[in-house]
Amino acid sequence: MYGMDVFTDSGKFLGTAQEFLLDVEKGVVSRILLDRVPSSKEQLKQILKEKSVKYENIKSVEDVIVVKHQTS
Repeated sequence: MYGMDVFTDSGKFLGTAQEFLLDVEKGVVSRILLDRVPSSKEQLKQILKEKSVKYENIKSVEDVIVVKHQTS
């Protein structure tokens, strides 16, 4: 899934899957990051808020990753 394009189910391009956050306690992927993990905590907080998708919102993974459209 690394490098796959990520779109909403309404067709909006969100970015490219760059990193995946794992919940090691549950043994599952929790988020797809659309940017690389930065070195600072502040930058990471911003990426988690603005450039990531909850894994539970994925609808389909085939040629691209399709996620549920989210309204802010």
